[in-house]
Amino acid sequence: MASFPTDRRGSRTDTKADQTYRVALLVPMCGAAGMWAPSCIASAEVALNELNAQSGICDRQVEIVVIDAAIEAETPAETLVDDLISLGQIDAIVGMHISAVRQRIIGAVRGRIPFIYTPLYEGGEAAPGVFAIGDTPARQLGPAIQYMSDRFRLRKWALIGNDYIWPRVSHAYAKRELSRHHLELVFERYLPFSSNRITDAVETLGKSGADAVLISLVGQDAVAFNRIFGAMKLHSKMFRLSCAIEENGLLASGARNLDRLFSSASYFAGLDTTENAEFRAKYHSLHQERAPMLNALGQSTYEGLHFLASLVSQPEQDWRMQRRSASRPIAYKSARRGLYLTNARAASPVFVARANGFVFDDLRRLP
Repeated sequence: MASFPTDRRGSRTDTKADQTYRVALLVPMCGAAGMWAPSCIASAEVALNELNAQSGICDRQVEIVVIDAAIEAETPAETLVDDLISLGQIDAIVGMHISAVRQRIIGAVRGRIPFIYTPLYEGGEAAPGVFAIGDTPARQLGPAIQYMSDRFRLRKWALIGNDYIWPRVSHAYAKRELSRHHLELVFERYLPFSSNRITDAVETLGKSGADAVLISLVGQDAVAFNRIFGAMKLHSKMFRLSCAIEENGLLASGARNLDRLFSSASYFAGLDTTENAEFRAKYHSLHQERAPMLNALGQSTYEGLHFLASLVSQPEQDWRMQRRSASRPIAYKSARRGLYLTNARAASPVFVARANGFVFDDLRRLP
């Protein structure tokens, strides 16, 4: 656990106005998803500087407490979170981690403080005090499958993912979409994290006759898949689509292993908007040559902190009631133009993009 202090530290026995507003930033620091940590922390630091240059959150300077939220972490994140809440050491949570960890965190938080969950996920989160602001399959996956199938005349699809809730629920949605568009499912496989069976799975996939594969593997597992896929030259006969492979994943996979790889998301580093240009400039100004690759998962912690500030900043507004009311949207600073109504209704443009070296380009907005 690490802390990013501000200039106003106040002890927890001070009055609220003299205290820092402490936010637990939950990101995976090890394991399959650990590759996302540097960009998540770096993006959150941009938001931290912006907030503290103004009035912080609730007129209190903001401090980030970083907690390892990897499923492989030595100390479970939910244990640390429960202790910190009970001791009054944190005021809110911004979490960028897998859904299996989110479910455990929710059990520890029990609605006591706001929990902003930032990445793409399977949808359906309804726990009290949890605000899920990321992409969901209905907006991110369904339109992308239709777009890819129509553009490249793909008829046979394969599905591969890690064995937990996000891939399984997302793939259940994908199978309904395939059926609706009269497309054929020819392969489906789920693997444990850091599995030694990825090579076998790719070899079987290569014999399946699939025209395209939806990849719902996490972090380093997706990188391993891409390297093996590229070494077997399966790109010569198969397209790839993912909702979670981002610019870090491209860099780790290697440019020679990225032919015909597409991703669907509401944010890419190359997104051409005024908001993203401002975010990119501040990000690189702050971190300079040490800046990790910009990507959707990293940017999500930036907007998670800004969403939190918007959620709790109005004295008359009870954050516990806000999620239930779709009549009062929450606008917040976001490089992807995010707008939140409820967990089931969040709006930002979604794109499908093609890997080109270590970047995504040819962005096409999805309906």
